[in-house]
Amino acid sequence: MYPHINHQTDKPILDVREVSVRYNGRVALEDIKFHLHIGERIAVVGPNGAGKSTLFKVVSGVLQPNVGEVTISGSQPTVHSCIAYIPQRSQVDWNFPVSVADVVMMGRSAKLGLLNWPKKRDWDFVNHALETVEIGNLSKRQISQLSGGQQQRMFIARALAQEAELMLMDEPLTGLDTPAQEGLLNLLDTLREQKVTVMVATHDLEQAAKHFDRIMLLNKKIVAFGNAAEVLHSDNLLHAYGGRFRTVEGKDGLVTVDDSCCDEGEHDHVH
Repeated sequence: MYPHINHQTDKPILDVREVSVRYNGRVALEDIKFHLHIGERIAVVGPNGAGKSTLFKVVSGVLQPNVGEVTISGSQPTVHSCIAYIPQRSQVDWNFPVSVADVVMMGRSAKLGLLNWPKKRDWDFVNHALETVEIGNLSKRQISQLSGGQQQRMFIARALAQEAELMLMDEPLTGLDTPAQEGLLNLLDTLREQKVTVMVATHDLEQAAKHFDRIMLLNKKIVAFGNAAEVLHSDNLLHAYGGRFRTVEGKDGLVTVDDSCCDEGEHDHVH
């Protein structure tokens, strides 16, 4: 069970200072530094193998950096229960015999401690979280019976039941149809109203420009971090993606990335 940690209100919700990660002698992240404020919505973009998943694991405390430090409102991430990491759907065993409500209740585990059964207050958190993400009617379903969008909503509900203040979402929109993507993006507005800070890894630059406060362009180092106009121009994209991008004329004049030739995949070689 996590101890109660008082947030230092004069500190950023997330402060990453000079973080570097190496795995088997290979650089996964190098000299990463940035900070976020409460309620911000950040898109993390970059080619496959750029270190997006690795960054999320470091921020959540799952992976310790070789160099540097991460703090959440002034404290180490490993002592916080307010960070929720939502993995890629491909990393989940959807045949595991649990219901939607069971998964969302897992978000209460840090509050419950070992060997303690959920109380009415915990179930109230679960039910409220399910209603917030609009899948309260699916609470008894086995998780394999959900659509992709519903699966993502379930994980957001788990994070809300956890009382998360910082959510890290790894490619939550990948593989979803347009209505499901739009529904999740609308749900991010609800999270902002609740002062939840969100980082989302995505490959869709147009969505990043349209729906997020700031964009982090990452390729092991931070190439650029700012608003869409500052980040998504050809010099930065060429630096991050090399020759793996093409320009498409659109109403916003954005560059569409095509890095399908990348052969490393989004595992970042860190486990």
